[in-house]
Amino acid sequence: MERNEYPVLQIHDLSVRFRAFALEDISLDVFRGDYLALLGVSGAGKTVLLEALAGLVRPAKGRILLNGSEITRDKVQSRGIGLVYQDLSLFPHLSVWKNIAYPLKNKGLSSKQSKSRVEELAGQVEIRHLLDRYPGTLSGGEAQRVALARTLASDPQVLLLDEPLSNLDVKLKGELRGVLRKIHRSGKTMIHVTHDFMEAATLATKVAVVENGRLVQHGTPEEVFRHPRNEFVARFSGIKNLFPCKVVSYASDEGLHEAIINDHVSIRYLGKDGHKSGYVMIPQEDIVVSEKPIESSATNRLEGVIREAYLSGSGMELVVESGVPFVVAVSRQSHENMKLQPGKRVWLNFKAAAVRFMDS
Repeated sequence: MERNEYPVLQIHDLSVRFRAFALEDISLDVFRGDYLALLGVSGAGKTVLLEALAGLVRPAKGRILLNGSEITRDKVQSRGIGLVYQDLSLFPHLSVWKNIAYPLKNKGLSSKQSKSRVEELAGQVEIRHLLDRYPGTLSGGEAQRVALARTLASDPQVLLLDEPLSNLDVKLKGELRGVLRKIHRSGKTMIHVTHDFMEAATLATKVAVVENGRLVQHGTPEEVFRHPRNEFVARFSGIKNLFPCKVVSYASDEGLHEAIINDHVSIRYLGKDGHKSGYVMIPQEDIVVSEKPIESSATNRLEGVIREAYLSGSGMELVVESGVPFVVAVSRQSHENMKLQPGKRVWLNFKAAAVRFMDS
């Protein structure tokens, strides 16, 4: 997808304040063709930021620019930004066709042009067979697609989505993800609010994490999820082996350091000098389980006891107590071949290079 050198949307020091909540000093650039996931827990301020961008709430300070022109105080209808709310807000008395066609009324299109545009949008979101239906007869997934098509009819330069997958079952979520990818591939710049890490990881080209009204990290999914800047982002990113530690010794000629967890579990990692405390993170897929310690380049070898074993995606996850509880990903075949059941003693093996250190 072609990408402009300059941001299509610029947010500078934006703050929105209510009595019990404040969104503070948000600065963010969104480039044409980006699919940005705004990620955070409920109440973090994600939807408030969308509403400020759409013009539904007035910022206390800051600026919003679209293609270099300030739109901070512009009316909702003249912003060039489209918002699909979680509750969809379809017109119940209008057919699907008329819902989609509604934003076209003042575009100066002929009847033939409007008809062609409605059919094009209905095809894009895969609802041509629903055009004669009414909102009250639609499933949640169908209604979501109608709302998407109606918002796209106004041809917004940026499409805002507020938790678009939150009320759908697994099958419908998969189908709608495909629709959203298709819209993004057509060239649309999108901002998608979610509290679901996997949703962001599978759809977004950029991720921004909001915590308590503040933007705490943004970048590509790889940058944010593999290199979180604080404990909140790390835990929210699905990192399960995250332990506070003290750094007790250095071997700076090799770049090898030792971290102590709970005063007795020693973990070696590669990193920079100068840290006295922080967190160590070990991706669960980088830990190898064995019945005997593996003599290899794996610097860390810990003995432990399996406490739990459960299905996870296409494989299994084990919780192994080894002074602290480690979560380990294994294949179902390994689980069966090694009889990795609760109570069994095993060894955990992982390289120092797999351990990531994060300052506290």
